[in-house]
Amino acid sequence: MSSVKVGLIGAGGISRVHADAWRALGAQGYVTSLVGAEAIAQEYGFELVPDVDTLIGLVDIVDIVTPSSTHADLARRAIARGLDVICEKPLAATAEAAAAIARAAEEAGVRLFPAHVVRYMGEYAQIKAGIDAGRIGMLAVQRFSRSGSAPQTPWFFSESTGGGVIRDLMIHDIDQAVWFAGPVATVYAVQNPPTVDDRVPAPVTSHVVLTHRNGVISHLHASWVAPGMPFRTSVEVAGSEGRLRYDSAEDTALRTDAVLPEGDTDYLPPMSPEESPYYAEIADFVAAVREGRDARVSPADGIEAVAVAEAAYASIAREAPIALPERSADIEETAR
Repeated sequence: MSSVKVGLIGAGGISRVHADAWRALGAQGYVTSLVGAEAIAQEYGFELVPDVDTLIGLVDIVDIVTPSSTHADLARRAIARGLDVICEKPLAATAEAAAAIARAAEEAGVRLFPAHVVRYMGEYAQIKAGIDAGRIGMLAVQRFSRSGSAPQTPWFFSESTGGGVIRDLMIHDIDQAVWFAGPVATVYAVQNPPTVDDRVPAPVTSHVVLTHRNGVISHLHASWVAPGMPFRTSVEVAGSEGRLRYDSAEDTALRTDAVLPEGDTDYLPPMSPEESPYYAEIADFVAAVREGRDARVSPADGIEAVAVAEAAYASIAREAPIALPERSADIEETAR
């Protein structure tokens, strides 16, 4: 892994967990950003690069951790130069744009990895395994909830530039709902308070109901709440023979740091980057490239999540359910 050169585009909050993972993997890192790149370079030992084009010319893999409205353009620029791409969610603002990126990667013979990190969180992966193993019989209903303090950066509150609570926050659970239950047939969504003149209010809550093509119903809730409120997620899936559930607020793990008794050599080591789901997703992508196999998240998964989010906003605007077309064989083939 030490020979791999990765270029990090962006230096916002999410950039540090990506940089942690690349450092743990032994990659040679480069970073560029309009703001904050110097701090990332100094903290993680990355080389500071003045602009995107220069960075693209220096690396093997581009990791895009910029505001959502820039993802599609940056991905296309890297793909056009023959580079593999990791892109934070969402791939693009529309499913059409996301599919175009996937086709460009296919035609260029490079790999595209949508960074849907929740698939690498142990609790969700265990639920997926339980569903696939038939532990709860035939899946019937899913409930997802995700809430946290509203972000502070202005672009998050402009739906036209890639922001919004559904596209930014709920998209994690949209991806999980599809991962657990398969493609979506219809989407119905509401938001309170409503977005006015392209400005998303805060606090804000959205509820989305998905009807999957196999008949499973998914209820998804997402909220940006008051500053200082703790982040919380929960999931419950119910089937004909039982249910599986996880709630982050019910974690009863207790950790105590104290001076050990004299002669006692036992200790609790610090958390390593290898335990991070962000490390797990990036390591999976790197291994998939090396081994010529599929990663846990495919371009098709990134397209599907964007399509459902796009339909949710259309549903809010029309105050009606939105039917999604079946994914075409062309997109399925392109996005593998």
